Amino acid sequence: MNSSSEKAGVFARLRARLNRGDSWLTYDLGRLFTADKLPESAVDELGDRLLMADAGVEATDQLCDHLRRELRAGRIKNETQLRAALARGLLEILRPVAKPLVIPPYVKPFVLFVAGVNGVGKTTTIGKLAARYKREGKQVLIAAGDTFRAAAAEQLATWAQRAGVPLIAQGAGADSASVIYDAVAAAKARGVELVIADTAGRLHTQAHLMEELRKIKRVVQKHDRYAPHEVLMVVDATTGGNALNQALQFHEAIGLTGIAMTKLDGTAKGGVLLAIAKRLALPIRFIGVGEGIEDLEAFDADAYVQALIGP
Repeated sequence: MNSSSEKAGVFARLRARLNRGDSWLTYDLGRLFTADKLPESAVDELGDRLLMADAGVEATDQLCDHLRRELRAGRIKNETQLRAALARGLLEILRPVAKPLVIPPYVKPFVLFVAGVNGVGKTTTIGKLAARYKREGKQVLIAAGDTFRAAAAEQLATWAQRAGVPLIAQGAGADSASVIYDAVAAAKARGVELVIADTAGRLHTQAHLMEELRKIKRVVQKHDRYAPHEVLMVVDATTGGNALNQALQFHEAIGLTGIAMTKLDGTAKGGVLLAIAKRLALPIRFIGVGEGIEDLEAFDADAYVQALIGP
């Protein structure tokens, strides 16, 4: 498949699934015009819509300032020009953070920590990641490091089976750092290229649990001083501004290197993607747009914006 058809496929899926095809910016922008003119009050209305979607003050202000400049320069005289101006403003925020996760062949095993609070879709995301990288021809191993939550290992085992990859797990209540340490050791012995390590679903307000995450990092660094090579936080788009607060505190505690945002297919709060992009400037690696094992897209800013604003 060539790159243009791949992009078309990504756009089609996003367009169909972002808030079930009626996302927080896919609505009739033409109604903002009065007597064939876009009044500045319409920019305020768009700003209100962005804030209601949890885009955050910083991203909203930047986008509205951009639209006002375009309007005063006479470059917005119809709906097509408004959509184009909106797209340019959104891409100014999102393109810098649209960075795919690259797993270099000389790092073996590449250790990917997956963090996040309970209920955000962390286990599901791990299963989708494992399936994705196996499809790409990589040898993958999952470490069931969430020994804190009952049934976490069982759920992860189901996803590992679906993805067709091995799972390293211990009993409930086992030491998370020990589980992940053993998984990395097994990966080294077997020549596995990628270890995806689950971690307990931390409440970001629980300092002692954050300290345990730091401990896991220290223990794994006995295998490789540069591990983990990626600390990916899973955030739930439906939680709105709460997702930004969680990301800020996790980043402060353990140093995030990427974001995966889930449940973008059914929320009017998806503007939090803009808030995180503007506030944290962390790479947005993946977005989840469905429950299927293939419903995890590498984040493409252009496809996302095109799906978001129409036509």
